[in-house]
Amino acid sequence: MRALKQPSILMLSIILMSMLITNCFINVRAQSANYIVVDTGQTTFYDNSKTISLPHLGEPFYGQDAQYMGTQPSYQDNGDGTVTDLATGLMWQKSPDTNSDGMINYSDKMFFDDAEIYATSFNLAGYSDWRLPTVKELYSLIMFSGAEANPEATSTAGLVPFIDTNYFDFAFGDVSAGERTIDAQYATSTIYVSTTMTGDRTLFGVNFADGRIKGYPADRSVGKKYYVLYVRGNTAYGTNAYVDNGDGTITDNATGLMWMKNDNGAAISWENALSYAEGLEYAGYTDWRLPNAKELQSIVDYTRSPATTNSAAIDPLFNCTQIINEAGEADYPFYWSSTTFSTESPTKGESAVYVSFGKALGYMYGEWIDVHGAGAQRSDPKTGNPESFPRGRGPQGDAIRIYNYVRVVHGGVSRNASDVSTSVNTLEQLAPYIGLAILIVVTVTAVVYLKKKRTRLAH
Repeated sequence: MRALKQPSILMLSIILMSMLITNCFINVRAQSANYIVVDTGQTTFYDNSKTISLPHLGEPFYGQDAQYMGTQPSYQDNGDGTVTDLATGLMWQKSPDTNSDGMINYSDKMFFDDAEIYATSFNLAGYSDWRLPTVKELYSLIMFSGAEANPEATSTAGLVPFIDTNYFDFAFGDVSAGERTIDAQYATSTIYVSTTMTGDRTLFGVNFADGRIKGYPADRSVGKKYYVLYVRGNTAYGTNAYVDNGDGTITDNATGLMWMKNDNGAAISWENALSYAEGLEYAGYTDWRLPNAKELQSIVDYTRSPATTNSAAIDPLFNCTQIINEAGEADYPFYWSSTTFSTESPTKGESAVYVSFGKALGYMYGEWIDVHGAGAQRSDPKTGNPESFPRGRGPQGDAIRIYNYVRVVHGGVSRNASDVSTSVNTLEQLAPYIGLAILIVVTVTAVVYLKKKRTRLAH
């Protein structure tokens, strides 16, 4: 076999190197796409109580959820009882109609343990690798274009759930079976590492009727059943990949978001949380913002809790201010999101979403106890006096604080709503094509260079 000439070796080396660079570029993109935080779908602007027009830089309420547009939900109905989320790579069961009778009601609900067991034999659309979703997987479907249903409502007319009903079948609680309208809790495989109420084993569920994550009873003996949507694909979804940047910031390479390592250190109102984040200059960046509900929930660590790890429910790379809670215990704060929480109608905006990184307290049985678990997502009024709620609010007496903490975020795929550019991550979509372009340009350049070199040698 003839030995390769030096120009041929050089050309081959250049091509191989360009292929390696291209492959690395695409792989980095693929790895970063494992945990896409899909946008909340909130496009309405609010003040402390109602809808408003688009606020501008420097004006009150600038920096709220609708101000920024992240990766938009993108679903594909496969026509076989499944829906593919083109953003996250997850494939979902389209309907919680478990018994396939064409109706969604109490008879479709399952006990938690039964739901996990049934997943092992569940077969749909020719796939048998279905699983009960984690809370982060299921929460990827929540849409904050919805509004909380009145728990006492007997009719569902005019109600707007927190899930895209253009693609997913949905039903509220089965009132005819004695349930409340808001009893549309969906089970996840995420078990709280501590306990709630008086020592109950607890699962985290997502309620698409009232727009919350709460801890719910996991044991059959309590008698609580749940709707179920099984999922398959992208088993890496929800797994964070943190890097401490050494400058007081932490990057999550899984989501592409950069976070401030410390929180703001004080409880403030929602309006002030927005202005604090927008006005912050830190670690050389001036474009910090208040995270939306789904971004904030993405950094919850459901393997940690005040009771089991003596910490907040977050990776220990982060620092959380310690507080004294309503029960007089050492605990960790609720953190504001930029997302407004609407009740009864999407035009109402008196509350905002928070995520509890400490115990999600409620007043029950004559005392303050952890009713929903560290990692719950609930809501607080944007204004008011916490002392007006000495025993909390709602069926479980949820603690009402009104003044909560802030952890700011930077980057990711967010775009300002006033920006006419596309709202999705263009680089992410074009990465394979950019990689191919790199390969072509480098190869063509190498060929031209070698031809010119041969021409010079020939003369």
